[in-house]
Amino acid sequence: MVNGKLHVIDHPLVAHKMSILRDKNTSVKDFRELVSEIGVLITYEATRDLPLTTKTVETPLCKAEVPTLKGKKFAVVPILRAGLGLVDGVLRLVPSARVGHIGMYRDEETLEPHVYFCKMPKDIAEREILIVDPMLATGGSASAAITEMKRRGCKNIKLMVLLAAPEGVERIQTDHPDVELYCGALDKGLNEHGYILPGLGDAGDRIFGTK
Repeated sequence: MVNGKLHVIDHPLVAHKMSILRDKNTSVKDFRELVSEIGVLITYEATRDLPLTTKTVETPLCKAEVPTLKGKKFAVVPILRAGLGLVDGVLRLVPSARVGHIGMYRDEETLEPHVYFCKMPKDIAEREILIVDPMLATGGSASAAITEMKRRGCKNIKLMVLLAAPEGVERIQTDHPDVELYCGALDKGLNEHGYILPGLGDAGDRIFGTK
């Protein structure tokens, strides 16, 4: 399903794997593997518009002009820590991608997110950027991460998440109407604690087995 800059991946494999992720009885091992697998499937869609050029190869029968990616200027940027669970899936499809890292903390009084760590390739402003995080709840952290990447000169930015709430989608579309958003499922909303419903719990805790 595509709605402007929002792309909800309508695919049976994504839907099936998301259902297993939601199950509270899914093990840490299986949860981690499924996050990576869904990451592969969403990355496939998120990279659909990567530019192509051609090159000459020699097949067993003849020479041929064949398509190939135009350049290798691509970077995946996980929002720490849960975003790390999606990186492997992206790199399976784009193994030449560079990896940046961005860490956020939330101000206890204002509840606004702030960047505490940001390590990027030197040429990050020249690259296609895919910011990854399993959950888009209120959208505050993702919006702040996008703002930080724009501050560093990045112009081609996409956001990839497993689950999104309408509140988070609205925040991204309001703050960054130029950013394409890819998600595995769009849930019904947030509870009073800011968790996505029906959701899948705390993705970071379930990926790393810390709860």
